[in-house]
Amino acid sequence: MNADFSRGRMGLLTVVFVLALLAFTMRLVQIQGIDSAAFAAMAKEAGARKLTIPAPRGDILDRNGEALVSSTQGVSITADPYLTAPNAPKITKLLRAELGEKIDYFDTVELLRTPDSRFVYVIKNVPAYSAKAAITTVNEAGYPGLFAENVSLRKYPGGSLAANVLGITEGEHTGIAGLEKQYNESLSGTNGKETYEIAASGQRIPTATATLKAMTPGDDLQTTLDRELQWFADQRLSDAVRDAKADYGLAITMDVRSCEIVQMSQVPTFDADSRENVKSETLVNRAVSNVYEPGSVMKVITMAALADQGKVKADTKIKVPGQMRLDGFTISDHWNHGTINLTAGGVIALSSNMGTVVAAQQMDDSTFHRYLTKFGFGQLSGIDLPEESKGIVTPARDWSRSKKATTSFGQGIAVNAVQMTRAVGAIANGGQMCTPSIADSTVTNDKKTKKLHESTTTQVISREASAEVTRMMEAVVAEDGTASRAMIEGYRVAGKTGTAWRVNPKTGRYVRGQNTVSFIGFAPADRPRFVTYVVIDNPKSAAGGGLLAAPVFQDVMSMALERFGVPPTGSKSPKVEHEW
Repeated sequence: MNADFSRGRMGLLTVVFVLALLAFTMRLVQIQGIDSAAFAAMAKEAGARKLTIPAPRGDILDRNGEALVSSTQGVSITADPYLTAPNAPKITKLLRAELGEKIDYFDTVELLRTPDSRFVYVIKNVPAYSAKAAITTVNEAGYPGLFAENVSLRKYPGGSLAANVLGITEGEHTGIAGLEKQYNESLSGTNGKETYEIAASGQRIPTATATLKAMTPGDDLQTTLDRELQWFADQRLSDAVRDAKADYGLAITMDVRSCEIVQMSQVPTFDADSRENVKSETLVNRAVSNVYEPGSVMKVITMAALADQGKVKADTKIKVPGQMRLDGFTISDHWNHGTINLTAGGVIALSSNMGTVVAAQQMDDSTFHRYLTKFGFGQLSGIDLPEESKGIVTPARDWSRSKKATTSFGQGIAVNAVQMTRAVGAIANGGQMCTPSIADSTVTNDKKTKKLHESTTTQVISREASAEVTRMMEAVVAEDGTASRAMIEGYRVAGKTGTAWRVNPKTGRYVRGQNTVSFIGFAPADRPRFVTYVVIDNPKSAAGGGLLAAPVFQDVMSMALERFGVPPTGSKSPKVEHEW
């Protein structure tokens, strides 16, 4: 019986063995034959690592090729949780020892233990030397599973220099403000990709097949800014805003012939490199996004419209009353007087509201509105910066008598600083207005240059009208004008001060005692090259544009004339009589 039982058990084992061998053989045939491609792909996927090859973001350069923004190599640390999970706490401690507070202990341990994943980011965009030192420390401790992914880090060597113009990037180096945003596509380039096989240890298999898609570097962007002038203007404006205890300040310098912006400053600003003081109110470029009532600088636009129609010249006689009551509102000058006799040049030189109102009555509402539109108010200037505001120009059909009057001297109309710079630049340029620009060209990795703008001009007033208004503006920058502090030795200067009541954005009402003061001017007045506009908002003093903004203009314009080698004027400004 025992022999029969033994033979039966042996037979059963033989059958089981044969069946198992048959099943193994069939599975082997399936793997090697029928589903060989699918299983090979699964095996490859299980031991594959996908790597992004970042395209270096293009540099942003000043007009002379000096770097304003550049890129440097960094590293993002990645992990394979399958390998790091057993030692997650120990790895995290080593990373914290190398990288400090950038590594959150509990979050990182959780990341390194991510279930059902072979790839996670531990930390992104770390300087290369720091990241590689951290990975080396972990590897030398015998803990596999950390990898280095090369990335491009954005550097702003000037810190706060032109920060509101240049902007910043965020996340995967996407521009979120300024030129970084405006030209994001050109600067970004195209990332490459690499896929390669890894061993169970997590190390790359040198002899294994790898696939590669090459990256394309981003284009460099050459701007019209002059780095040295920009730095000087930034510092000078900062001093003025601090001394005046103002809310903010702006300074813009533009070449009147080409409308290239050579300097654009804002205070307060932020440090783009350290990310210090980056918040909504500092990140916005106020030169294009903020609108405000410009005040008396608008008087030169009113006079330009009248001069173009042949209604005024610098010596035109105007009888100026002490005050005027329109629609229940009393309009007067900033100084008390009875009826006085001023020339049109005197109206501008002394900044008379009443004289401007009387002169503007020679135009009907629609004609005046048409000139405001021709000068670019109430519409985008076309500058290549994001988030520009159009400003506010009420349609002529909705004007009252008082609305027309206040608009003539810059209250009841809202502009941005670039619009105002462009408009006065047209007066300086013989009545020809162009589109302002701040980027000149892109340069590819193989040094091919592409111009971004074609210079086109529109004649908004005649050359004769331009010359008459220039004479009026030169009378402002004279010993007996309102802005003698804007005078520049050796050069003829034309300009205009501005003081406007501020509007409370919540109530829409004027706030007495709060002003926006400004000065705009161009030089040399006889052969204009640059226009500079300085705005100081809500200074904590009663001083106007002639005392607060004109000295900043004087310094910035002097620097611009020197930097660009503009020769001194060979003649003196002609005398303009204020009274008759």
